[in-house]
Amino acid sequence: MVPVTEHAAPVPTHQPRRVSARIGSIAESATLAVDAKAKSLKAAGRPVIGFGAGEPDFPTPDYIVEAAARAVLDPVNHRYSPAAGLPVLREAVAAKTLRDSGYEVAPGQVLITNGGKQAVYQAFATLLDPGDEVLLPAPYWTTYPEAIRLAGGVPVEVFAGEDQGYRVTVEQLEAARTPRTKVVLFVSPSNPTGAVYTPEETEQVGRWALEHGIWVITDEIYEHLVYDGAVATSIVRAVPELADTTVVLNGVAKTYAMTGWRVGWMVGPADVIKAATNLQSHLSSNVANVSQRAAVAALTGDLSAVDAMRSAFDRRRRTMVRMLAEIDGVEIPVPQGAFYAYPSVKGVLGRTIRGVTPTTSAELAALILDQAEVAVVPGEAFGPSGYLRLSYALGDDDLVEGVRRIQALLADAD
Repeated sequence: MVPVTEHAAPVPTHQPRRVSARIGSIAESATLAVDAKAKSLKAAGRPVIGFGAGEPDFPTPDYIVEAAARAVLDPVNHRYSPAAGLPVLREAVAAKTLRDSGYEVAPGQVLITNGGKQAVYQAFATLLDPGDEVLLPAPYWTTYPEAIRLAGGVPVEVFAGEDQGYRVTVEQLEAARTPRTKVVLFVSPSNPTGAVYTPEETEQVGRWALEHGIWVITDEIYEHLVYDGAVATSIVRAVPELADTTVVLNGVAKTYAMTGWRVGWMVGPADVIKAATNLQSHLSSNVANVSQRAAVAALTGDLSAVDAMRSAFDRRRRTMVRMLAEIDGVEIPVPQGAFYAYPSVKGVLGRTIRGVTPTTSAELAALILDQAEVAVVPGEAFGPSGYLRLSYALGDDDLVEGVRRIQALLADAD
């Protein structure tokens, strides 16, 4: 009998990645991380005030909630619906676009998405091939560069500082343009800075993009939150010829205090929307029908609830800007839109504060959380260091107390 020889299992020379390089390279959302940390500390009993989340502190208006309650009881909403969205909601978005943005689109040019973030990702995924460049005005919302990279694109930052009111110029965009440039991102009003481009500046960017055959992806989710007479001009309204090479992103989250309902949308050329719908049909299918019915109520109702929220945001904005401007070393351009202040703290960095000498805005934000028990988001989340983002979408008393704590801490800077 021939003996059986036992062989040791071969030792693999290469261990495969447990997480793909593509997904493993994604950074955590800095704004959500700050908000989560603030909530965790509060749950542990610390009196932390959070300026991190971009979320209205108001409840969703009653008439929207009531529409959702009725929808829950209707069995038609218990089933799958078209991946592109309920026809009635696509029609409502088209009508809202004409009402608010001043140009006409067909319901077939609308895709309803699971919140604005899905619209952001799908827009880049639909337009970009590997290596395509996207001109990304900075400071930028933390999700944009990650969505661009996930889609195989290359974000090219174009920075505009406080001296420019955080608004990039056509000259800066032109200097950054290369043969690989396919898309320019245009956001007005801006998260994180609250900057609003004038109608003339918007037209200049649009004309430049049209001249060079560059696509525009424009995020208009803060369109109704403007102050001091500022006007949020849709780039397609400013340059109607851009309609065939522009994708508009929007949603109900900020305007109607509906962040948790998860309803956003894309508006664009029919072929692009069709391709993005194909993607969504495999990715997530339809948005929850009850949320879609609530969004119909929001878009077809009047804007009186929105006006009341904007009035409160405006009051808080003026309070926050006034108090931040009183801090030595802080420079704060007055935000004209959204609900964020974006002060430069470069005049504070390098100074010793209660035994600590922060040299970056990330270090300063950590010090503020530790010593003042106030959560803010450092500029590194949105581009260069040297800045902080503070949301004023929180109660008046907490806002005043939180900024007062920051004032007291930074008053100790040597």
